[in-house]
Amino acid sequence: MPREAPYLELADALRGRILAGEWEVGERLPSRVRLAEAYGVGRNVVQRAMDRLIIDGLLEGRAGSGTYVGVPRERLRLVRSRHRERREGPSLRSATRERGRADAWDADSRVRVPAPEAVARRLDISPGDPCVHTHYEFLADGQPVQLSASWEPMAITDGTPVVLPETGPLAGQGVVERMRSIGVVVSTVVEVPRPARATPVQANLLGIGVGDLVLTIERTIYDTRGRPVETADMVIPDARREVVYAFGVDRPQAPHP
Repeated sequence: MPREAPYLELADALRGRILAGEWEVGERLPSRVRLAEAYGVGRNVVQRAMDRLIIDGLLEGRAGSGTYVGVPRERLRLVRSRHRERREGPSLRSATRERGRADAWDADSRVRVPAPEAVARRLDISPGDPCVHTHYEFLADGQPVQLSASWEPMAITDGTPVVLPETGPLAGQGVVERMRSIGVVVSTVVEVPRPARATPVQANLLGIGVGDLVLTIERTIYDTRGRPVETADMVIPDARREVVYAFGVDRPQAPHP
């Protein structure tokens, strides 16, 4: 039987000591150096084990201070579904009934913002082309759960009633519905999730520690012609949300008689 990865073995050992009450809630754990010496492993193994326990909600990291036993909390599931994206659009507003989903939000849109080079590549436009840039902060039960920075090419929406995502006749209805209203049909949503560490700005907005684990999702939405109509960068605090992708299976067409 294959042996479990060293960092998982260490995570299990530390988890057992925490649950046994060896360290109380709010108490600082020994340094990575001391734990590495005690268990005969490298510091990177200790770091990965601690990251695992931070994800599980047992520990919390504090920049420049150390790692502490955290207050037990439930890590809620955040479901991202192809069905939801196609039918309702990629807006969190449409699913507030789901437990842990966003029930409040702030949005700040700016028009004619020049597209940075990286954003221009994703939108297949030239750097500097004007975009609508919208920054979102989502809350659930008063707690920050997600940040999002969205970019839409103004070449598509300029002069239409839906140029701003959060004002106008379809305010808050999501990209799919807004684009459909001006004759642009969305067909594909591509998401690229990546683990990362919270920057100082992200940590401040999400109420977490600098360097805490977050999940970043790079999302780009395409119309039926393959043209990108929106791209966004989402940031989700990993210790609070477990992101799950749900995909339906297309049923095969019946053979012609």
